[in-house]
Amino acid sequence: MRSESFDFLQKYLNNPSPTGFEKEGQKIWLDYIRPYIDEYFVDTYGTVVGVINPEAKYKVVIEAHADEISYFVNFITESGFLYLRRNGGSDPLVAPSKRVNIHTDKGIVKAVFGWPAIHVRKVEQDKAPTIETVFLDCGASSKEEVEAMGIHVGSVVTFEDEFMVLNDKFYVGRALDNRVGGFMIAEVARMLKENQKTLPYGLYIVNAVQEEIGLRGAEMVAHRIQPDVAIITDVTHDTQSPMYEKKTSGDIFCGKGPVITYGPAVQNNLRDLIIRTAQESGIPFQRAAATRATGTDTDAFAYSGAGVASALISLPLKYMHTTVETVHQDDVQSVTQLIYETLLRIEDGHDFRYFS
Repeated sequence: MRSESFDFLQKYLNNPSPTGFEKEGQKIWLDYIRPYIDEYFVDTYGTVVGVINPEAKYKVVIEAHADEISYFVNFITESGFLYLRRNGGSDPLVAPSKRVNIHTDKGIVKAVFGWPAIHVRKVEQDKAPTIETVFLDCGASSKEEVEAMGIHVGSVVTFEDEFMVLNDKFYVGRALDNRVGGFMIAEVARMLKENQKTLPYGLYIVNAVQEEIGLRGAEMVAHRIQPDVAIITDVTHDTQSPMYEKKTSGDIFCGKGPVITYGPAVQNNLRDLIIRTAQESGIPFQRAAATRATGTDTDAFAYSGAGVASALISLPLKYMHTTVETVHQDDVQSVTQLIYETLLRIEDGHDFRYFS
């Protein structure tokens, strides 16, 4: 990876971008892609769209989502402890002993998820931490002291953990789900510009908000753009670690390439074009099957308007919705390359219908 891209990746991943509060991360992303696009727009809730060939009638979307899971302060005790509610799919099981940032109008307030020591617990009666039992300690001894710090009900809480490289091959951190997707589609825009590729259609590079609470940003922007084609990238589960059941979760590996999904929301002809592109380009890939829905922004685009030919290219990821989400750097490069090569094979007015 070139050094400028790596610097952007680190800066973008380390910046907090909780669901509903993605603004600062979106600014970083837009600043990076601005040299590679013709124009852009930002919608009411913060989705950012870079556009190449905005006058073209035929429209193709490549999309990722920008938000990360987080917590809201929900209750402040008289003795100064904070109880929370989830913002997205946050997992209280991984919270105890973690450090966090509480976002306030006065700036970041540091806090920790406290937990009683093993010495004072009846370990044989231990239950898994839940949203009702985990709590934050911000060093205050009263509710008034907490509020004087700028903390109130509704304050957003994010984990403090930052990006690192593991064994010279894995990228690790919080919120790779799915800001690493935003990184990849930004790199596609850069490659098109630097390789002087002229597309015969309008390309909309979409970094959507609020996926983690129900694909909401994608729903809004799909109605606005009304694309003909949408290629979505998100993360999916690497299933090689202990405790995965491959009969139900599939057999997916970090380091073995992008994952191409089969399912009702995935348009078969677009999916097959992606597979042929991978085969012709020598890009390794894996396959996965969805049930009624993919659970990604693919569903929002596929069923918008009169229906949009949509497909999903996923990045294998270990330890989803933890602070140590892990992806293989080769897969990041392969997903980026596969999206890029696929775009070069889509024609103006490309008809993906099964028959006519």
